[in-house]
Amino acid sequence: MTAGPVLSSAPVPTPRSIPVCLSIAGSDSGGGAGIQADLKAFARAGVHGTTAITAITAQNTVGVIGVEAISPAMIVAQVRAVVEDLGVDAVKVGMLGSVASAEAVSKALDLLAPGTPVVVDPVMVAESGARLLDRDAQSALVQLIVARATVLTPNLPEARVLAGDATLDGEALARAVRALGPAAVVVTGGHREEAVDVLFDGEQIVEIAGERFADGAAHGSGCTHSATLAARLALGDDLPSAAREAKRVASEAVRDGLREIGSGAGPVDVLGLLAKLGGATARL
Repeated sequence: MTAGPVLSSAPVPTPRSIPVCLSIAGSDSGGGAGIQADLKAFARAGVHGTTAITAITAQNTVGVIGVEAISPAMIVAQVRAVVEDLGVDAVKVGMLGSVASAEAVSKALDLLAPGTPVVVDPVMVAESGARLLDRDAQSALVQLIVARATVLTPNLPEARVLAGDATLDGEALARAVRALGPAAVVVTGGHREEAVDVLFDGEQIVEIAGERFADGAAHGSGCTHSATLAARLALGDDLPSAAREAKRVASEAVRDGLREIGSGAGPVDVLGLLAKLGGATARL
């Protein structure tokens, strides 16, 4: 008698109308950036957010007090748990921190269904200036993660570090960063003289203009942008449309930022909390 196939005990994800997005990133105890910002952005976009935490930071609006890495095995286990039960329609990768974490995330990405969009935000430095990526981990980030990205979303300083040229900007910088291997790159414009994002997918350059809100609160703006981009890809947007929506949402979140929260760079407000509070107060 021939033995039958060995069936997995893991439940099979069923078709669903609400996409599932996974954030593989660090935790910000102040709630402004990291997975906390990603979950808010996912909710704003209308997708179900899940997480795989790579590191826990003791952090507030002023700075990062401490960082403790999650074990590589636990990083992979978190991703496996989500993939096997819920399924994943798009991924946002944020803070990695170390070579070991980068290696674990690379293994975890192998668990995804082929073609799953992967948005990589190459987090290197916090809004407060604290370094969040070990210097020896940069090459691991490029070799193991960046080359697997559907979209890479560095800001201007991060893009220049990745390109190895502090003089590049605009189209030349986007082309240099894409040469590292991602399918596409969006160099965000928050640190540029003009708040213009530059998208390059290997064929076309798309400039995405937006307003600059110098008096806004920007802590978590990069996380909000990349998480929104991932969510829009999960919802079926093409890349230029997803990038435009991510730009709009992140810009508005900075504009509406919670400047009165903390004594440093306040967190972005992607959920319109002040507007909701104003409406509630008006009804009293």
